[in-house]
Amino acid sequence: MKRLTDVLFDALLPLLAASLALLVGAVFLMVMRVNPLTAYAALVEGAFGTPNAVAETLVKATPLLLVGLGICIAFQANVINIGGEGQMIVGAILGTLVGLTFTDWPGWVVIPLAMLTGFVGGALWGGIPGVLKAYFNVNEILSTVMMNAIAVQIMNYLLRGPMIDPVQKAMASEIPQTAALEMAFRLPRWVPTRLHLGTLLAVVLAVVVHVFLWHTVWGYRIRAVGKNPDASRYAGIPVKRYTVLALLLSGAFAGLAGVVQVYGVNYRMITDGSASGFTGNAGFNGIVAALFGGLHPLGTVPASVLFGALLVGANKMQRAVQVPSALVIALNGLVVVFVVSSEYWRRRRQRRRMALQREAEAPRPVQETAAASSASGGQD
Repeated sequence: MKRLTDVLFDALLPLLAASLALLVGAVFLMVMRVNPLTAYAALVEGAFGTPNAVAETLVKATPLLLVGLGICIAFQANVINIGGEGQMIVGAILGTLVGLTFTDWPGWVVIPLAMLTGFVGGALWGGIPGVLKAYFNVNEILSTVMMNAIAVQIMNYLLRGPMIDPVQKAMASEIPQTAALEMAFRLPRWVPTRLHLGTLLAVVLAVVVHVFLWHTVWGYRIRAVGKNPDASRYAGIPVKRYTVLALLLSGAFAGLAGVVQVYGVNYRMITDGSASGFTGNAGFNGIVAALFGGLHPLGTVPASVLFGALLVGANKMQRAVQVPSALVIALNGLVVVFVVSSEYWRRRRQRRRMALQREAEAPRPVQETAAASSASGGQD
């Protein structure tokens, strides 16, 4: 019974953290003389109030889920991937190139080819920090963040130069964007909303990642390396190789998220010169979604939907109660901070439980055992 209670508490801890963040946000709203109940009612209505609102929430959740699946794999290997933004960009660039190059090919060929290309591109972009981490002991947080900056500059160069829309090139404004994809290359939508087939693909991949991590040899070895690299090395598992594999796969899912964003939502690559101009911060928010889901691929599905709802509903809240956009950003930031902090407390509780379990299972000292035996004999 106690173990079940601990499991339920750990599962609900991110939700509790998000609730505390919203409670703190309510204090900010009251300071600004805004009724928190009215504001949060508008948030819920904006996320789930109409079929179109639900569709927008799912659209926003899709890249978060794909990035989050990669984060789950990386964390299982005890490596941290902060490079989702750059990996999304690289995957999207390569996937868009496929669509702009093979314009005469049928959509049923180009779309899977673009997704595969973006998947591989994101994997290579994530694999570089993986190699640096495994073979040169370079901190993966630093390297993945730097790879983000490099990807942004590559995107800006390509979208202002070789890949710029010819129509924009002829204009003085020259908005950094590519030409639009052919109609046949766009993912099917649930008309009249923007909900596209990529959402279903992301959910299916969540099941695939779960099977991969817990029901295959490769997944077992990734988890073993994350739990104890020394014991894994002693057991014959090539630790460096599986560290690289974890970041390869993590980057691959982020790259796929970039392709889905182009083929399902934007139908072209466009940016304002920053990473978020294209990704919408999905590379970072996907980390929070994964943590919200307990770093489990299946848990990341509802977590992505909840976080997507927060992002979509916050816009409705801003319009309904006329709060500054800075407050909406601060509210999202509070949720991020509280959810990330909840992972620290979850791990701390887990370590404490393991210590108590080891203490309970440890053999008693010889003197204590002899005394217990003597007392038992005396009673007989």
